[in-house]
Amino acid sequence: MKYILTTIFIAICTLTAKSQTAEQLLKHDKIKPVSTSFLGGNSRNYYGEKLPQKLDTIWSIVLGEGMSPAYGYNKIWKGAGWTGQPLIIKEGKKTFLIQGAFDYSLRKIDAETGKVIWRTEFDDILKGTGTFFVNRFAKNIEDRYIIIQGSRKGFDKDSTSKICRSLRGISYMTGKELWSINSIQTDCYSRDCDASAVVKGDTAYIPLENGFFTIFNPNPDRARIVDGILQPQIYKQIKLYDQNDIKTRGTDLVPEASPTLLGNHIYIPCSTGWIHGYNIETQEIDWKIFIGPDIDGSMPITKDNCLLVTMEKQYIEGQAGIMKIDPSQKPENAVVWFFPVSDLHYSHWDGGIIGSATINDNYKTKFSKYNIAIFNDLEGYLYGIDYMNIEPGKMVLGPDNKKKYPTPKLLFKEKTYLTISTPVTDGKLIAAPTDKGLHLFEIQEDKVNKKLKLKELDSIENLPADATPAFYNKMLFVPTYDGNMIGFGKNKSLSN
Repeated sequence: MKYILTTIFIAICTLTAKSQTAEQLLKHDKIKPVSTSFLGGNSRNYYGEKLPQKLDTIWSIVLGEGMSPAYGYNKIWKGAGWTGQPLIIKEGKKTFLIQGAFDYSLRKIDAETGKVIWRTEFDDILKGTGTFFVNRFAKNIEDRYIIIQGSRKGFDKDSTSKICRSLRGISYMTGKELWSINSIQTDCYSRDCDASAVVKGDTAYIPLENGFFTIFNPNPDRARIVDGILQPQIYKQIKLYDQNDIKTRGTDLVPEASPTLLGNHIYIPCSTGWIHGYNIETQEIDWKIFIGPDIDGSMPITKDNCLLVTMEKQYIEGQAGIMKIDPSQKPENAVVWFFPVSDLHYSHWDGGIIGSATINDNYKTKFSKYNIAIFNDLEGYLYGIDYMNIEPGKMVLGPDNKKKYPTPKLLFKEKTYLTISTPVTDGKLIAAPTDKGLHLFEIQEDKVNKKLKLKELDSIENLPADATPAFYNKMLFVPTYDGNMIGFGKNKSLSN
């Protein structure tokens, strides 16, 4: 009896000590995310702080390689690629990156030195960017900060496999896996997860590539064994396609882009040509618009509460390009303008824009009077347009090649090189990485022509990359697809 009481007493003391330790750690928390998800966070319109003036290599690390299918055969993928943007997290005076890679691994990296703090292995390559979640109900520090990270379905899996763990929760502090979600077989050809989650409150929202928009609780304490694996509490899954989509798209029913939060709605673009608006309050999709083409880019929120939608040339008669949509309007009246781009074919794409648009709303510079949207097309042009102002009297044919729309004012157009990536800006501009390299521009005003122009400050040649870079405190972080990740800058310290 004495032994039992002693054991119980020790257990209670241990639990109390753990609880007190957790409370102390949470109370004196110094972990502050700079970038919490792809393109900064739920609004997809923030890229970091303080681009460097120079692109000197400060550090370089090897991300390795992994095998995964591509277009009918098994391919060796090196480094990291689309979308693949690192997350940026501050811990006191230290800065860390969270980076997924093609060697099946997620890493926590010291942003100043490139030192790998931990590395966690998945079942397949990681293409997308994670989402940083703060679990306010955590009972210990390991469960307090969670990276919600997608991957491909698993190299040893196929469309009929019972389990495809293509979304996982990873402890930011330790790299330990906390739970995973089984992406079940559906009419879609894919069971991957490239998208980044939206987090609002204690709930996560993400489209899996099997076509299910999944709403769940990332708290590990609520996870349970389902289908033989520890899965988080799933509140709801909504199918983002119907029989008509199957008739027109076959098995290409995949939502690859990251959703966007605006007000009480989450907007989800899909390869079916639809954008779905999920109402958080009613827990239903109550708004959607059909624009036609495959949509691979994520949609930033503009300061006038609109969505900028980039699209590729697939499944449409007209040209692809970028469209501004006002979701406060009925779908038939929601298109504000359309800006078409080239139909130049590249690889398996028929043209258009694969990456996302970048906007300058969160950066106060001398050019803040311009509401700039920046993007690259597959012909190799870097565009800057004024997303708030249209060309007077000018109309262009839309993606269906039938309906006409107003078109925005062009601010600049610069030939770089074709890319599927996304540029980033803070007043200066990193053109989206390409097969040929990386360009750092300064945006300048052309007062004569009442436009903007780009002055090249630095460039790196022969740097094959199509992941979206991130930057912080005069350093730029670029994953490449030749197997590496590089920290560029001029200063070697990120300490303030």
